[in-house]
Amino acid sequence: MFMESLNNLASILGVNVFLIVGVVIWTLAWKGVALWRAARLNHRNWFITLIIINTLGILEIIYLFFVARRYKVLVEVIEEK
Repeated sequence: MFMESLNNLASILGVNVFLIVGVVIWTLAWKGVALWRAARLNHRNWFITLIIINTLGILEIIYLFFVARRYKVLVEVIEEK
């Protein structure tokens, strides 16, 4: 059922199914890393923007390489007594 729908979509768009799957994997990978980094850095506005806007990884790459790179995650180490 799913593959049939994907094949129908691919034929309508005139592209290969593997291209669609590749673009989805590419987008999810960049989005996952960017969302994780935005959450760790407490960048709420970036997190919301990244989760709503889908730019095939372009906005995510801009965030990771130009914005998030300037910040460091502070980790507090708590020693047990």
